[in-house]
Amino acid sequence: MNRFKSLLLLLLFSSWNVLFAQDIQGELKQWHKVTLVFEGPETSEQAEENPFLNYRLNVTFTHSDSQEKFFIPGYYAADGNAANSGAEAGNIWKVHFAPNKTGEWTYEVDFKKGKWAAVRTSEKIKSADFMDGTTGKVTISESDKSGRDFRGKGMLSYVGERYLKFSNGEYFLKCGADAPENFLAYDQFDGTFQNDGHKDNLVKSWAPHLKDWAAGDPTWGDGKGKEIVGAINYLASKGMNAFSFLTMNIAGDDQNVFPYVDYDTWDRFDTSKLDQWEILFEHADKLGMFLHFKTLEFENQGLLDNGGTGLYTKLYYRELIARFGHHLALNWNLAEETGDWTETPPTFPLDAPERIRLAEYISSIDAYKHHLVIHNGAWFDPLYGPNTKFTGASLQTNMEDFSRVHSQTLKVLNEAKEAGKVWAVAVDEPGDHRHSLIPDAEDPAHDTPRKNGLWGAMMAGAWGTEWYFGYEHAHSDLSLQDFRSRDLWWEQGKICLDFFNDNKITVWDMESDDSLVSSEGDYVLADEGKAYVVYLKNGGESTLDLRGFEGEFDVSWYNPRKGGELQKGKVKSISGSGKQSLGPPPVKKERDKDWVVWITKS
Repeated sequence: MNRFKSLLLLLLFSSWNVLFAQDIQGELKQWHKVTLVFEGPETSEQAEENPFLNYRLNVTFTHSDSQEKFFIPGYYAADGNAANSGAEAGNIWKVHFAPNKTGEWTYEVDFKKGKWAAVRTSEKIKSADFMDGTTGKVTISESDKSGRDFRGKGMLSYVGERYLKFSNGEYFLKCGADAPENFLAYDQFDGTFQNDGHKDNLVKSWAPHLKDWAAGDPTWGDGKGKEIVGAINYLASKGMNAFSFLTMNIAGDDQNVFPYVDYDTWDRFDTSKLDQWEILFEHADKLGMFLHFKTLEFENQGLLDNGGTGLYTKLYYRELIARFGHHLALNWNLAEETGDWTETPPTFPLDAPERIRLAEYISSIDAYKHHLVIHNGAWFDPLYGPNTKFTGASLQTNMEDFSRVHSQTLKVLNEAKEAGKVWAVAVDEPGDHRHSLIPDAEDPAHDTPRKNGLWGAMMAGAWGTEWYFGYEHAHSDLSLQDFRSRDLWWEQGKICLDFFNDNKITVWDMESDDSLVSSEGDYVLADEGKAYVVYLKNGGESTLDLRGFEGEFDVSWYNPRKGGELQKGKVKSISGSGKQSLGPPPVKKERDKDWVVWITKS
């Protein structure tokens, strides 16, 4: 009888494990997306017991050798295939993990149920049964990816420097699109935004980029998604490596982008639409495209919890992190054009202390500690220093001629350092809101944005730029559906990235010091005594001050308008300890154009 009972218990235990056993999806390789899929309670987006708020799924992954732990939030996934089925109901729950090490990982599931369970940290919340307490193992092998695919590089992280670095030790310089802000207002995503009466005329088809989709690229449903996938294919084909998008603009300029089931319900998420976003973002990883999550728009800053870090705000960020936090190259931008907290009362309730609290909350649930930035309306002063979780700035300037880009970048970098924490700064909205980067048809040469904006940012120590399109021109920040409207500009962005990347210029070892060059208004990045990059806006002959560093230095020239190989000018080398002439640019007919000079110790 005892043997019979033991056998019966064993069979019951085995059946329990089979019933709630996870399906492991994805390639079991380092830095690839590994998904645990659980069968949980049968529910729906509109169920009386809210599956997004009153359930909490977390999984702790532990590396067997190093004992390193990752605490990963999960989410309700309807039928587990909602991107294709459009399902609103089901019993599937998911967790995404990007393992940073090969070898064996163990995991343990925590699945709780209770009032507001998703945003509570209390250990007193009751078990939701099902997969709660389930444990298991997964063995991870090395990635087989290379080239632009981020899965061959690892997680892009803030490492206490001005530049972000991948796990493989490679630094990252970005250039890409900051517009349109309503990138995700695409008519083939699920949801009611297309006909809910809120600026439905701004919904996009991305039709001009259908031709950029290629066989083998992802789609969803019955072949949907080709146009928006084609749009990021196009940017990648031009050598760009970043794009940005709002994830919520309910009260903003567009009002068509939000993760919820409808415009007015802020605690229930559209599972199929968010799954479709994920298909797009996963494709971006493979293309080597950095994801700039702009999580709040200027007009939305007081929408959730009146600007506080309350229930709706926490739930919003938890869902974003659970679904998208595994991506390898991204930043969380807490607000676009952040409110002015120098006023009393502030323009929006989300003032500086609340920003700091929100950053702390995000950091507490983001296991990968992604780069955490904010966009300026108000300046960054209250957010600097070692006691906040902010790691950088998403910088906006306000001059039509881009003339403040260089100085404002230096200002943020210097202020942050003086406050006790080095920030990584990207110039994500150079120029002004009316014009900024106008189309090729109006300005094919793009001389001013190239000189003052693109190179002005990089030569100040920015880790990259994104490009905003002004409201007073065709293909604007809201109306753009064809990135080819700036085709010539993307070429200039690639030329800039190529200079730094192809010549293996270690900008992370350099500091901006424009006083070293004799020509006023020109830029210098210097690793003094070893290497110098000089940007001459108007060409001509200038001198470089070597300030006591003796030895012989090679002098090469680079054309920032056309790219190509380094060139030699009349002066092929300089030596001495003081001011040394760099000579004229190498192309006589273009000596009054902008040039880059690369000086390295022989």
